[in-house]
Amino acid sequence: MLAAIEAGGTKFVCAVGDETGKIIDKVTIPTTVPSETMKEVIAFFKQYQITAMGVGSFGPIDIDQDSPSYGSITSTPKTAWKDYPIVQELKKEFPIPIGFNTDVNAAALGEATFGAAKGLDSCLYITVGTGVGAGAVMQGHLLQGLSHPEMGHILIRKHPEDSFEGVCPYHKDCLEGLAAGPAIEKRWGQKGSELTHKEEVWELEGYYLAQAMMQYLLILSPKKIILGGGVSHQEAVFKAIRKHLPEINGGYIALPDLENYIVSPGLGDQAGITGALMLAYKALNEQIA
Repeated sequence: MLAAIEAGGTKFVCAVGDETGKIIDKVTIPTTVPSETMKEVIAFFKQYQITAMGVGSFGPIDIDQDSPSYGSITSTPKTAWKDYPIVQELKKEFPIPIGFNTDVNAAALGEATFGAAKGLDSCLYITVGTGVGAGAVMQGHLLQGLSHPEMGHILIRKHPEDSFEGVCPYHKDCLEGLAAGPAIEKRWGQKGSELTHKEEVWELEGYYLAQAMMQYLLILSPKKIILGGGVSHQEAVFKAIRKHLPEINGGYIALPDLENYIVSPGLGDQAGITGALMLAYKALNEQIA
């Protein structure tokens, strides 16, 4: 049996399942402080005989296996979790193979294996919620180099009529600073879920996300772009992205049919936890090999 953790800034989703993506049992635990949250996480998994574990975590995290801080959550704004060695702590209780990556890379892996990108060797998964994050599968492998991708913090051009300064504590008006949930709330005075029928909100959101997708297309050229997170529930965002992307492209590269290219997750809200199961399966196979 495989164990999976989708470690988010507000909640940990823990599940046990198998290599087919089937989830046998699942629990949601609030993200408070490590001593509280991890106690509940460990108690859940102690009920089962697990052979490997996959962790898709909020970040930034250290995924370099040659690094002394490998397996840690690093410079997160959630101060209680800063420099927390989550993999090492789990290993104390579960001396089994543990796959570790970002939550968005895990979601990309889930979608590539069983979701909207099944059968393709590359895809990009973007989540827009409390923050903006993106993970990618390229030539069948998760994208990572010096570290994991931080595509939510790319710099984009502001809309000529947008005077909002942005909310990112590091860059102000990067993509996350202009397009994440807190930016929407601060700019418009209401949460995105309360602005469903305000077309101008999603038109601007789509304008910024289309710019980001243009950059991702030029650099990574993924065969599918999957948009998840809370914003993905707004159909008007997809409409705006599909309108603005060709305008920004200016005919430079041949774009595919955007209705089938920029899509919502095939696994819905299960992309991350399913991907974490696949991280566990991958870790198990690597140990056997």
